[in-house]
Amino acid sequence: MCGIVGVVAERNSVPILMEGLRRLEYRGYDSAGIAVVDHGRVARLRTVGKVKNLQDALDAAPIGGHVGIAHTRWATHGVPTTNNAHPHISRDGVAIVHNGIIENHEVLRADLKGLGYSFTSETDTEVIAHRIHHHLAASADLFEAVRKTVAELQGAYALAVVSESDPECVVVAREGCPVVIGLGIDENFVASDVAALLPVTRRFQFLEEGDVAEIRRTSIKILDAAGARAIRPIRESDLPADAVERGQYRHFMLKEIHEQPRAIAQTLEERIAGGKLLDAAFGPSAQQIFKKVKAVHIAACGTSFHAGLVASYFIEQICRIPARVEFASEYRYRDPVITPDTLFVTISQSGETADTLAALRNAKQAKYLSTLTICNVAESSMVRESGLVLLTRAGPEIGVASTKAFTTQLTALAMLTIALAKNGSGAAQEHELVSQLLQLPGLVEKTLKLDTAIRELAEVFADKHHALFLGRGPLYAIAMEGALKLKEISYIHAEAYAAAELKHGPLALVDEDMPVVAVAPNNELLEKLKSNLQEVRARGGRLFVFADPQAHMHSEEGVTVIEMPVAASPLQAPMIFAIPLQLLAYHVAVLKGTDIDQPRNLAKSVTVE
Repeated sequence: MCGIVGVVAERNSVPILMEGLRRLEYRGYDSAGIAVVDHGRVARLRTVGKVKNLQDALDAAPIGGHVGIAHTRWATHGVPTTNNAHPHISRDGVAIVHNGIIENHEVLRADLKGLGYSFTSETDTEVIAHRIHHHLAASADLFEAVRKTVAELQGAYALAVVSESDPECVVVAREGCPVVIGLGIDENFVASDVAALLPVTRRFQFLEEGDVAEIRRTSIKILDAAGARAIRPIRESDLPADAVERGQYRHFMLKEIHEQPRAIAQTLEERIAGGKLLDAAFGPSAQQIFKKVKAVHIAACGTSFHAGLVASYFIEQICRIPARVEFASEYRYRDPVITPDTLFVTISQSGETADTLAALRNAKQAKYLSTLTICNVAESSMVRESGLVLLTRAGPEIGVASTKAFTTQLTALAMLTIALAKNGSGAAQEHELVSQLLQLPGLVEKTLKLDTAIRELAEVFADKHHALFLGRGPLYAIAMEGALKLKEISYIHAEAYAAAELKHGPLALVDEDMPVVAVAPNNELLEKLKSNLQEVRARGGRLFVFADPQAHMHSEEGVTVIEMPVAASPLQAPMIFAIPLQLLAYHVAVLKGTDIDQPRNLAKSVTVE
């Protein structure tokens, strides 16, 4: 969610800091700020709203310096105001930016007030700034003052600190929130995301939990949680510098919708050969682990939860082993019963989702057979901490409303299903399922041709306040995802139901002002779905049905059928039917004039609980 950038250089840091903030805008934020050390003094500027507002303020009142930190804030403690925006400053020029939540801030605040510190914000972050200043008075060493401070903190944090007492360095620390160090030539950088630093470096070090680091132009010192000197490996990023540019598209979300054929192909690349799924796709030890799996437990949040729900159908229907899915935010506070030889699976686009990361860490202490993470970010905490990993390779996803991350997660989970089914099925079934996966990029490409028809359909929804989405079987989860997309970016209230559940209450909502969207694949539940839809029509509801061409459904009064351009197998259907629901949400949001890539109150990477 919040974004951090830091620079230690011989050149003016401000242009680098501002470009970094622009590249982190996709994460979601409500204010922005910058602090630089200029001739030994800290200069700060903060604004509410977009990074452009901060740039306008800088143009009106320029500041500059070789060392600096910058931040985009997503409000947790305190509403979005200039006083609550980061960086926060304590006496004698200690400036700090912070991602995360400090759970014991009230106790620390009371203690600091007793020591004579006054507060100008409602944030938990200002407590950290004052605490660092307090420790500086005793040691006069910024690095040690930060180490003493983080030892007192409870919660999650990524910190970047500058001080007039040591104007040639930035000190950073992490616990529960990502921090990356970018390596330059006689200059170094820090950020919460690699994307912020791609214009200036491709070489990175990733801090681990409990690390504190001192960043200077020509040196980096890292101590681990135990206070021992640590060397973190240097990794080369293969992301292009323009990976976070919109190109010809009006919005990142539309670009990412249209990138899905290529993204799915990348998920499959080098993992399938000769009609078989390669055993090494999930890691060198995966084959031996998968042979022992007797149950699967999936934890995820938001869109990734919907992907997990689809996977539970895949795994139970194809592998014939039990699969359970739950919200990671709930799992972490439960004491679940774990059956022997259960595989624990976490799903996350960023690999830093706080609730899912906590669920993974809890699972590693429990009696699971092993842990597996399906993720899009190779350098993320979940990837590093999980026993097995499958990277989706979707590429950077900037739009807050997930699209290509979702369909690549579904593809990866289909691969997991095939891998788990190997022990109970023959080569013929594996070959058939693999063939269906290889068809996906082409099928998605054809499905995207519905764009024009859906743009016209969106006009029906633009003035509506509510909508229902219906599906059955695995497509119920796709209906849930469609409703979530419409809510996220158009701000229309939308709910999804398993179609047969309509008669148990939701039918009371149906009238001519409540559009009802249904997904109708050609499967064993099709005729039952048709009966459920007749219940809607009989109550005067207006139906919009995305139907498989073999479903033989036709438009009639009150029923608009949009025939899918391709027929899809049960394994393919979730990925294929997700596409028109993404396009519908996008085009409705365009008509309503909302902020599509950065919808209000939402963040891309939810790194707080």
